[in-house]
Amino acid sequence: MFKSRFESGCRGRTVRVVMAAAVTASLLTACTSQDKTPPEKKSIKVLMVDNPQMLELKKLTAEHFTKKTGIKVDFTALPENEVRKEVHSDFATQSGRYDLATISNFETRNYAARGWLRPLDTFITKDRGFDQSDILLPIQLSLSGANGKMYAEPFYGESSFLMYRKDVFDKLGLEMPKKPTWGQIAELADRADRPKKDMSGICLRGQPGWGEMTATLTTVVNTFGGTWFDKDWNARLTDPAFADAAQFYVDLVRDHGEDHPEKSGYAGCLRNMKNGKSAMWYDATAGAGSLEAEGSPVKDKIGYVPAPIEKTSSSGWLYTWAWGMQKSTEQPRSAWKFMSWASSKEYEKLVGREIGWANVPAGKRESTFDQPAYKKAAGAFDDAMEKAIREADPRRPGVQRRPTLGIQFVGIPEFTGLGDSVSRELSAAIKGEQSVATALRKSQTAAWRVGAKYQTR
Repeated sequence: MFKSRFESGCRGRTVRVVMAAAVTASLLTACTSQDKTPPEKKSIKVLMVDNPQMLELKKLTAEHFTKKTGIKVDFTALPENEVRKEVHSDFATQSGRYDLATISNFETRNYAARGWLRPLDTFITKDRGFDQSDILLPIQLSLSGANGKMYAEPFYGESSFLMYRKDVFDKLGLEMPKKPTWGQIAELADRADRPKKDMSGICLRGQPGWGEMTATLTTVVNTFGGTWFDKDWNARLTDPAFADAAQFYVDLVRDHGEDHPEKSGYAGCLRNMKNGKSAMWYDATAGAGSLEAEGSPVKDKIGYVPAPIEKTSSSGWLYTWAWGMQKSTEQPRSAWKFMSWASSKEYEKLVGREIGWANVPAGKRESTFDQPAYKKAAGAFDDAMEKAIREADPRRPGVQRRPTLGIQFVGIPEFTGLGDSVSRELSAAIKGEQSVATALRKSQTAAWRVGAKYQTR
């Protein structure tokens, strides 16, 4: 499956397009009777994460979607940790409070296996204007179920990379390597840290949450040679490689990170970087659009390099915020019309016209990277973003074999609770309430219980 630099290396865009076409062709044969539903209301309820690009979507919907289709959209936007809990609660009970919700590639396969999501094959078959084959193959595969059906459509795709203030580096006489190691980043953070100027050397997520601190930490663990579980589901949180990575992360954010890092997640670090309070930021490629947007105080001041490494050749993650349709929805056709519009080429062009091409929710379509207006506006980061997404390998993110898929997460339902728990322990270490070693000893016990379940299956 993962042939686009996943196991066999890059074979060129032709191979990717051919494979994407094959995926789409399989979808065309999957017609079912799911569209035989009674008349629908002209309104849907959407639950979504409150990231900047989602809030822009909310602003544009009434004028450009509702006016055209007559379908009203009632949005509920929540912070990342809260939206995950709300989506899980609503979809697990199939209460139908929401017709659509933003879910990630982590949740998609799990929710599909549990029967919480409506498969999208019939909608895709009939909506030829959507152009499923244009969706980047790694993103398509990450949003399909074990049965090969599509269960979500991406709003944007992302990997992770290192963002830094070029002007600050020039002023301090610092040089960013083209492919930095974490050791080099720590040295640069030390030299760029200027507390008297209200600027930290780096911003890293310290806020607890499996999708917050645990995400960035896990990529560091991977490239340091560690893993949450070995191929036989043995927990490895107290192994030297995992322990070294965790100690490095905690020390770096404590010594040269932002103020109160235990309260900073993606949104907090984005604000810090945009407001000139950090010299570097390691996080999602999606953040670059906000940094380079018209009116951003740091526009044209940011440089972008690959995610720092140690023992691996790359360490960027693969992630997408996508639209999942609750199986119990009574408005499936209306829900599809909205999600297909929000994930379409048409919507990307709308954002380019109305807000700016740097703000386009990119990282999901082949055609976006070929769009001249986008390349001009996002020229500072688009090549680095595309390369990071294409090189991400969920099957082999580290130096050893893994029992399941995932780069910045372990692809099992239990990881939400485990990741939350471990991040709380390490966040306490960041605050100085306990040592990293103590945090990992507690966490190893929790991880061992999870691994033991899978060893007996």
